[in-house]
Amino acid sequence: MTLTHILVFVVAALLYLVLLPGRWRAWALFAGSVVAIYWLQPATRIRDLDFIFPTATLALAGLAWVITRAPDQRWTRDDSAAVGVAAGLVIALSAGRYLAESVRITPSRPPDTLSVAIAVLAAIAILALVDRLPGGKRRQIAPAMLLILALFVVLKTAPLAEEASRWLRRQAGQPESLASAAELEWLGFSYVAFRLIHTLRDRQTGRLPALSLREFVTYAIFFPAFTAGPIDRAERFLPDLRDLPGPDAARLVQGGMRIAVGIGKKFVIADSLALVALSATKADQAASAGGLWVLLYAYAFQLYLDFSGYTDIAIGTGQLYGITLPENFNQPYLKRNITLFWQSWHITLSQWVRFYVFSPLSRYLLTRKRKPSPTVLALVGQVVTMVVIGLWHGVAWQFVAWGLWHGLGLFVHKVYSDRTRGFYLGLRERPRLSAALGVLGTLITFHFVLLGWVWFALPDIGTSWDVFTGLFGF
Repeated sequence: MTLTHILVFVVAALLYLVLLPGRWRAWALFAGSVVAIYWLQPATRIRDLDFIFPTATLALAGLAWVITRAPDQRWTRDDSAAVGVAAGLVIALSAGRYLAESVRITPSRPPDTLSVAIAVLAAIAILALVDRLPGGKRRQIAPAMLLILALFVVLKTAPLAEEASRWLRRQAGQPESLASAAELEWLGFSYVAFRLIHTLRDRQTGRLPALSLREFVTYAIFFPAFTAGPIDRAERFLPDLRDLPGPDAARLVQGGMRIAVGIGKKFVIADSLALVALSATKADQAASAGGLWVLLYAYAFQLYLDFSGYTDIAIGTGQLYGITLPENFNQPYLKRNITLFWQSWHITLSQWVRFYVFSPLSRYLLTRKRKPSPTVLALVGQVVTMVVIGLWHGVAWQFVAWGLWHGLGLFVHKVYSDRTRGFYLGLRERPRLSAALGVLGTLITFHFVLLGWVWFALPDIGTSWDVFTGLFGF
């Protein structure tokens, strides 16, 4: 998301509030989100791929809605209208191929309009067919989740992504020798995938509320949170969408201030720190352990300010449109232990993985005939959960190492806190000692997280290990 995108979204929010009557605001968010995902998608070197990716996002959202529709939920005029609006917008965006580049909102020239229209009608026909498949919707949930996970693995695994790039180039008649994993930049897919898996799993367990197609798609691709989260939940998003407020000065000021703070964090401070933040090239040029520490400190704050800045922009923009997105950061570097850090860093991802990975895994282990001890249960649960978070960022060994680092850190902290609970309860009567230990805990936690970023920031295990040992003068 660039400053131009943010400015347009803010101006559009003001027009949305002033010009649109209440009954049309939800439809405006739906249509605006559909258009926005095409506009936000970066250009790709593979022909038509930057148009195919957002179209595939809409198709996946439609598939998930068809499968998660409640058994007693009938097809309505609202759903038919949503299909018509989405299809019409996609076809209209493809007609941008006939416009000058300066007025086209897609990143490159779209595919042939007739081909797009045929593809859209085919997708609608396939979704209608899926909706009428015998055997009930519950049997379709697992294959749909596997499809999303398969796409996720291909996009996040460099060798698979490069092979997919080669295949796509072959279909487009472009040189296969230029294939690269970096070409498959499907913007927003990681966040959309987690939202769709959430709705599929919650339909499986009966927790998902009934959503119309328009509501479901708006939730899945809501444009302020499309590029960098947070990962909202449908049951929290839906009440806001169904009760969109009119103009409110206090909310507009609050949203505007949040956007301004986010812009300062991301585009002023984080982008400046990026010039000196840790990377493989800069690490190779560092002449001393002290130089490596400077690079690592810069990377830690650049990463936090970049990510939390985008979150501030997303939350502030959502406020302008009447949607309250969940918080994603709560001063994580000031927390006194690693558990509190993970309750404050990328909060919505941590909650998602805890709910859909840690809890089901723990329940499964406890239902086995030979139940693991509480210590083994904590170790397995924490390590697997953090490795999953690592793999969410990329299927590569450096992210596995980062996940293991944090999983073991959480486990050690749990064992330590279980054995020292009585001591810390006694500190209530010794506030000075409690405060001193709190400062010490914050310093230890911050530097533990800091060292973990070494595995996260660098392209491979070997480079990470060289930097890790170099930090201590080896």
